[in-house]
Amino acid sequence: MVLSRQLFLSKRLVVEDKVFDGGILVNSYGVIERVLERKEVSRLLDESGENIKVVDGGDLALIAGIVDSHVHINEPGRTAWEGFQTATKAAAAGGITTIIDMPLNSIPPTTSLENLKIKATAAKGNVFVDVGFWGGVIPQNHDSLQDLVEAGVVGFKCFLCPSGVDEFPHVELQDLQKAFACLEGTGSVLAFHAEIDCAYDQGRKEKMRKKDLEEYHTFLESRPASMELEAFNLIKKFVKKHNVRVHIVHVSSAEVIPLLHALRRARSEKNGFWRNGITAETCHHYLTFSSEQIPKGHSEFKCAPPIRDKNNQEKLWDFLLEDKIDLIVSDHSPCTPDLKCNKNLMEAWGGISSVQFGLSLFWTAAEARGLDLTSISKYLSSGPAHLCSIQHKKGAIKPGLDADLVFFDPEAEFVITTDIIRHKNKLTPYLNMKLKGVVKKTYLRGQLIYGDGNVIGQPIGELLLKES
Repeated sequence: MVLSRQLFLSKRLVVEDKVFDGGILVNSYGVIERVLERKEVSRLLDESGENIKVVDGGDLALIAGIVDSHVHINEPGRTAWEGFQTATKAAAAGGITTIIDMPLNSIPPTTSLENLKIKATAAKGNVFVDVGFWGGVIPQNHDSLQDLVEAGVVGFKCFLCPSGVDEFPHVELQDLQKAFACLEGTGSVLAFHAEIDCAYDQGRKEKMRKKDLEEYHTFLESRPASMELEAFNLIKKFVKKHNVRVHIVHVSSAEVIPLLHALRRARSEKNGFWRNGITAETCHHYLTFSSEQIPKGHSEFKCAPPIRDKNNQEKLWDFLLEDKIDLIVSDHSPCTPDLKCNKNLMEAWGGISSVQFGLSLFWTAAEARGLDLTSISKYLSSGPAHLCSIQHKKGAIKPGLDADLVFFDPEAEFVITTDIIRHKNKLTPYLNMKLKGVVKKTYLRGQLIYGDGNVIGQPIGELLLKES
C-alpha cells in the first residue's frame, strides 16, 4: 500500500543504544528513510517543499515494533485453541508487529513444503501483523529440510522429549545427525526444546503417582533441572562437530545459561553468525513467577519446562542483566478450557497464554530492576529479529527497515481482565495482574493497525516467506 510520507515524532524516541527527542521519516512504502534529532526535524519541515504527514506522539515513547519469535497459533487443525486472526489481533494490541509461528500443534505440522503451503494458505489474508514460520524436525523428515529453507522458514524446531502431540514426535540421536548434516552451510538455525526424559524411569513414575497431583511442586519434581542440563550436554556435542546455528527455546533452569555462554565463547567467531551461532531465550513467565507463588490446582501456570523457584528466577534476571540471555518471548501456547481446566497438574495441558501482554510484562519487571527503555528494543525486538535472520527488515528503528512502530506509555498502568484479552482462550496466569506500560498505537509499515483500544481496519499483515 502506498502512503504519503510521514514523520513520526516523540520526545522519547528509543533506538538500540539511546533515548532522545527526535523523529522518524517514513517513505510512501512504509520504510524508514531517516532517523532525526529534533533540530533536524525542524530543518526538514522548514525546507521540505512537499506535504509530509506529521504524527506527533508527544511524551509517549516511540519504540520499534516487538518481534515475538515463539508463538503457537495452531491453525489449521486446532483453530479452536487459537487462530491467525485472534492471535494477530492480540499481537497488534500488545505492540507486536511480527510473530513467528511454531511448527507444531497445527494439523498438519510444518514439517514439509506441502504442509507449509497448507498453513500459509490458512494465514494469507487473515493476519493483522506480519507472520513468519518455523519448520519442524521430526524423525524421517530430513529430506524436507532443504525445501523448507528455500521456501523461507526462519529455522527449525525439534523436541528432545515428547512434544505432547502425536503428529510431532521427538527426535533421537540418528535424527539429529541427519538434521545437522542437512542444515550445514545453509545459515539456518536449529532450535531445541531442550529437555531429555532422563528422570522418567519407571520407579520415579510410580513414586509420582503416590503424591498429590494437584500440588505444583509434584509437577515441578517431575521435570527437574537435570532434564535441561542433560539436553544441553547432548546439544554441545553437535555444536562442536557442525557449523550450524543452534538456539535453545524457553530456558527455565538458570543452570543452563553459564554453560551455554561458555560454549558460545569457545566457538570460533569466524563463522560470522550472530552471537557465534549459539543463542538462548527465556520467557515472560519464568521472569515473572516463581514456583512458591503457584496455588494448588491452578493449571494455568503449567508449562514445560516448568516455572522454577524464586532463587532460580533471580538468577535468570542476573544473567539477563549480564547480557548472557539473548531474547525474551511469550511461548504463547493456548488450548481449549477442557484441556486446561484440570486440577491434576500431571494431566492438564502444559502451555501459557500471554502473547498480548509480553511488552508490559517485561517492562513492569525490567523498570523495577533499573533497566531503561532501550532494553525493550534489545530483548523483545532486535534479539528475536536476529535469531530469525530478519534484522534487515525488522526489530529496530534504522533507515531501510520497515516502519513497524509503537507509541508506548511507560508510566501508565492497567489490569489484565478477560474483557481486554484478544486471544481466543482467556485462561492465563496473568489474569487480574496490574502491569506498567500501555500500548497506545501500533503501526505496521507506517500504517495504523491498533489505536486507543481498537484494532484498526482489515488484516494487512504479510507472510515472511519467499513465495508470498
